[in-house]
Amino acid sequence: MNIPLIEWGVASSTMHGQSQSGDRHLVQPYTNGLLVAVVDGLGHGEQAAAAADLAVATLINHAHESVIALLKRCHDVLRETRGVVMSLASFNDQDRTLTWAGIGNVEGVLLRAEGSLHSQHEYLLLRGGVVGDQIPSLNASIIPLMEGDTLVFTTDGIQSGFAKDLSASAPPQVMADRILAKYSKSSDDALVFVVRFLK
Repeated sequence: MNIPLIEWGVASSTMHGQSQSGDRHLVQPYTNGLLVAVVDGLGHGEQAAAAADLAVATLINHAHESVIALLKRCHDVLRETRGVVMSLASFNDQDRTLTWAGIGNVEGVLLRAEGSLHSQHEYLLLRGGVVGDQIPSLNASIIPLMEGDTLVFTTDGIQSGFAKDLSASAPPQVMADRILAKYSKSSDDALVFVVRFLK
């Protein structure tokens, strides 16, 4: 799908035997920017989905805030739930930068556009913890962006190692579908979210 600033695709599956997934993604524009995120409710089923939905609603309502402020806000709101792990990235259109942070095991990889002078892959530094239960001291990384740079977030229902198969020329939805088909685990919910920076 396309909205100004990005093109994106998502692919997901629900754990066998469950009626709903606890994995969610988010695309929320704000003035001069855009927030994207992937949230994974702990465990499976309705309670995991409820925690993830509450986190997403909180992010939508405060998308203009810094990623650190958003993590803290979600942590406060989710204290009465089973909690979530999450990774989020804020695209700043004016500065052409991405600021990202993650708590738990929602993996993040930035695939550089073909011809970029930067290293081909950059990986999100994840901090241990559970949003809504216990989180560490927080920090975020700021990365300059080029047209065609592609961000990939995956929940722990996707096996590690998918980054070696990424192609900067493939459309985001094709990338998401391929990763889900090749790397998803049958023992968990799985979600792949691919976001390409367009300008």
